Amino acid sequence: MQALTHWPEVDRRKVVGVFTDIDDTLTTAGAITADALQALADLKAAGLYVIPITGRPIGWCEPFMAGAHGAAWPVDAMVAENGAVAFVHGTAGTNTSQKGLQPRSNMREQLSKLYQQDVATRTANQARMQAIAAQVMAEVPGVQLSRDSAGRETDLAFDYAEFARHAPETMQRVLDLLQSHGMQTTVSSIHIHGCFGNFNKWQGACWIARELLGCDLPAERDRWVFVGDSGNDQAMFEHFTHSVGVANIAHFAPQLSHLPRYVAQAERGAGFAEVAQAILRARGA
Repeated sequence: MQALTHWPEVDRRKVVGVFTDIDDTLTTAGAITADALQALADLKAAGLYVIPITGRPIGWCEPFMAGAHGAAWPVDAMVAENGAVAFVHGTAGTNTSQKGLQPRSNMREQLSKLYQQDVATRTANQARMQAIAAQVMAEVPGVQLSRDSAGRETDLAFDYAEFARHAPETMQRVLDLLQSHGMQTTVSSIHIHGCFGNFNKWQGACWIARELLGCDLPAERDRWVFVGDSGNDQAMFEHFTHSVGVANIAHFAPQLSHLPRYVAQAERGAGFAEVAQAILRARGA
């Protein structure tokens, strides 16, 4: 990883959009800080696309997209559950006949929920996941589903570092059990995830860019940047031409096969704000 100051200005000037992780990238101690929120607004004001992509559940994302607890985050979409489902504004850019778009008219601004899997597949997977969750919690003492699990629709998440503190060998036992059922697994800075389907953040980013913007992200990835901090960001670090870790990625770096190209000097929300400023300075904003 190189210092963020080594990111060439000519490359920063070409950036048209930013994908970002949320937990411990936009947030600090579980909440978005004023500098990170302002950075999102500044990027949007400069005409860039901004799309958070997270392992958090879609239900957890809803208040931030809808402005249920204040101003809505200034973003174009929010992709949840490691790429399987997203909130978008209105119904623009979505294929309702194929994926069952669900308008949510009770929100301050109309949002729609867009899925990669159809409703029959999701329903069958949910039944399987309930049984697997019960098995994991019965066989691995002390392990519990994440507290945000009520808002999850397409994956399982077990808490290892948000409210709980579990040893690496306990984490591995959970991963082994999930994988024994054919689940795809990832590990974020706080949760262990398992899902049925080929979902990861890179696949989800390509999907939402295509659905929302008509953008072929693999062909245009030199015009986008990703900012993240942990294991479930590895697919993004691997595929993005421009990827940046906030400084707290140092906690996970020894376990990662793919690292970001650059690293910010600051941690968490302050690190994201540092990345935003680097982009905006190059654009003269």
